[in-house]
Amino acid sequence: MGKVKVKIVGDEQQEQEALAEQKQKREQREKSREAGSGSARKASVKGVNLGGGERINSVGASEEEILAQMEAESKPSEDELKVEATESDEPMVHKEKKPRRKVVARARSERHTQNTGMVAAKTAYPIANGLEILRKFKKSKFDETVELHINVKEKGTSGQVSLPHGTGKQLRIKIADDAAIEQIEKGKIDFDVLVATPDIMPKLARVARVLGPRGLMPNPKNGTISPKPEEVVEKLSKGQVSYKTEAAAPIIHMSVGKLSFDDQKLAENISAVLGNIGASKINNITLKSTMSPAILIQA
Repeated sequence: MGKVKVKIVGDEQQEQEALAEQKQKREQREKSREAGSGSARKASVKGVNLGGGERINSVGASEEEILAQMEAESKPSEDELKVEATESDEPMVHKEKKPRRKVVARARSERHTQNTGMVAAKTAYPIANGLEILRKFKKSKFDETVELHINVKEKGTSGQVSLPHGTGKQLRIKIADDAAIEQIEKGKIDFDVLVATPDIMPKLARVARVLGPRGLMPNPKNGTISPKPEEVVEKLSKGQVSYKTEAAAPIIHMSVGKLSFDDQKLAENISAVLGNIGASKINNITLKSTMSPAILIQA
């Protein structure tokens, strides 16, 4: 604490002299402090009762001491300098870039090259001429499927058509019942098309994860849900097929027979498909077999 005022009992003159001397010393201290530091820090002390004559000049570090301490703390230590020097001496490690994959052009077989030379580019042939060119191509050892790839004007185009001579593929068609659902749950799928009645559909929900990805789930859009499933089976057996555009593009892919079919059967199947879709909805049509080049044909 500061100095304590001492009262001398019985001698007022000495008391006044002591007060004057204390006041003079206090003024001298204040002048020297203002001259030395420029400004003195004022401090307040809470909860302390000061007696008479007591004075607190300063509490805590002065402004100059705080600045000096901050400067010292901002300087890195010797250990930090050593670490920085070590890190700066280490060479920078660059990750090796993976080499880009080279795009290799697809190698075409000699047979495909010869077959392509028989087709005039950007020429749309009548159906009969397109089939004639298709016959001239060198064939594979198996009975290739004849395909139509149709670019339509709008996505979402879909429907059903009965091919007069079928697709050449024998479909395995089954009507959904409790026994069939039990076999599906065991992982046994021995059909190409599943037909169902509306009342069996809630039970089929149990195997939707199995049938859905395979495209085998009965659907009213393709006519495989009906209160008369036997009639649906008969139509499918006679060559009724469904078609729809891809999800991301207005293109329809269809099988219209086998190369073993004669030209008349293939032409009648193709005409049935194009007539069902409608010439006004079609942009262009490509005819091909499984392994052949594409041939543009007229609608």
